[in-house]
Amino acid sequence: MKDPWIILGQPKTGGILVVCDHASNHVPEDIDLGIDRELLSQHIAYDIGVTGVASFLVELSGCAAFLANNSRLVVDLNRYSDDAGVIPEVSDGKDIPGNHLNAAGRQQRLECYWHPYHARLEDLLHHHEPALILSVHSFTPRLESEPDGHRPWEIGVLYNEYEAASMLAIAYLEGEGIIVGDQLPYSGKQLNATMNRHAEANDIPYVGIEIRQDLISDAAGQERYAALLAEMAQYVAEKLASEVA
Repeated sequence: MKDPWIILGQPKTGGILVVCDHASNHVPEDIDLGIDRELLSQHIAYDIGVTGVASFLVELSGCAAFLANNSRLVVDLNRYSDDAGVIPEVSDGKDIPGNHLNAAGRQQRLECYWHPYHARLEDLLHHHEPALILSVHSFTPRLESEPDGHRPWEIGVLYNEYEAASMLAIAYLEGEGIIVGDQLPYSGKQLNATMNRHAEANDIPYVGIEIRQDLISDAAGQERYAALLAEMAQYVAEKLASEVA
């Protein structure tokens, strides 16, 4: 069984670390989700485009990236371990038969994939505390379960109790002409588990980013938004450092 994470680049103390909880649509061979394989190419299985964005960020800025190595349908790493949705039985209206598990089955799935991922991220942050974490996700322009819902934002910025870095990020992105969703398409007050656990609990500055998937569906889009985020992250980190000084 391969590790449920992959690290790109070299993590550096005082650097920028990209974290992508939903980077992969891989399903381990011993797990049968009971769904049409075609669904693994859709947004319910992973955050489309973020692996490319993270790879370009590492290439363009020299930061490091910590990426999930399995589908969010195997285990949703941006949930708490006791959340009902950590092993989703339904996603955007699609039933996931292989996730209707008993308590022992859920615990085994968590022990294999959820706990090792978070333990490795915790260890990495302990040994190489970054100046800023960039939590990168992507969102679908339209949910199948809400066909009339329009999601026009190019980038959403999410946060919970810690707002300083996000306010700087929003101002920077809007200054670049980006249509920004402040706590959209959903709020970090409700869904921010990984950053709550690893950033807010340890006083590590972070920005939660959601990029609309149609904008990063190819390499050109991924490189464009990676360059934008690299500049934004550097700006935010420098501003935060100057305020502390």
